[in-house]
Amino acid sequence: MDGDGGLEGWSWIFILEGAVTILLGFMAAFVMVDYPSTAKFLTAEERLFVIEKRRHDAAQDEEHPMSQQVWAAFTDWQVWALATVQVSIAVPVYGITYFLPTIINDFGYSTSLSQLLTVPPYALATVTILVFAHFSDKIQLRSPFIIAGQSIALLGYIINISDVPSGVKYFGTYLCVIGSYSSSPGSISWLANNLQGKYKRAVGIALQISAANLGGAAACNIFRSQDAPRYLLGHGLEIMFITIGLIAIPIIVLTYKRLNGQMDREELLEQQQGYDAESKGDGGASSMSHGAPVFRYTL
Repeated sequence: MDGDGGLEGWSWIFILEGAVTILLGFMAAFVMVDYPSTAKFLTAEERLFVIEKRRHDAAQDEEHPMSQQVWAAFTDWQVWALATVQVSIAVPVYGITYFLPTIINDFGYSTSLSQLLTVPPYALATVTILVFAHFSDKIQLRSPFIIAGQSIALLGYIINISDVPSGVKYFGTYLCVIGSYSSSPGSISWLANNLQGKYKRAVGIALQISAANLGGAAACNIFRSQDAPRYLLGHGLEIMFITIGLIAIPIIVLTYKRLNGQMDREELLEQQQGYDAESKGDGGASSMSHGAPVFRYTL
């Protein structure tokens, strides 16, 4: 399309991508659901659960004002722990995004073919993200899918740092893209699941993503032209960051399990005290509302 409409080819890339984004934005206004009560894809029981959980969140917001929640986000260990995990994902994501055409071009392909060969890895990564998201919500777990994605990416970078044929390295780029991109949404939603209060959740996620975006500053400088074609420095640093994430995730999971165990014991004690009060005939009842969603840290 270079020259069409008096514009250069690169201009059309932005125009077409922007037009699709605007079109999807208009469609979203009619497709996305405004309230849980109007969500037709939810069952009556699911709608009731979401409504009750929103009431629970509203109670949290009334009990803890905005300034207190904002400060709590900055001082909460899990915000910074999961920000570390997100950085370990973001640096490989940015690195492979910025330099995938260059990496493939160094395999001996032409420039135009190198650009075309970047498309299939992203197509498969899109499918993988949707599959991971579906099953992660289905079994209510985040960490196993983040670990799976990071492990796939780690294998891809190990292949590319090795002295293997270019065809094998191209296969490795699939693993790099699929693994890195499928991990990122899971890490963000993991933190969102585990922060109570809308202000704390909003600030916590902003801090996590802000810290992760700093990975872009690092990633754009690690694949140096003098390191071609194996890029030992770039691939080595990506492996290092992924390894940091794979070490941090099990530690976070164990901490969440310990905290959930404490809440289980406290809830059991509270229920026992409520039952004792009822048995004495004073009309007492457990403060735990029957059927109300009880907070537990998502693993």
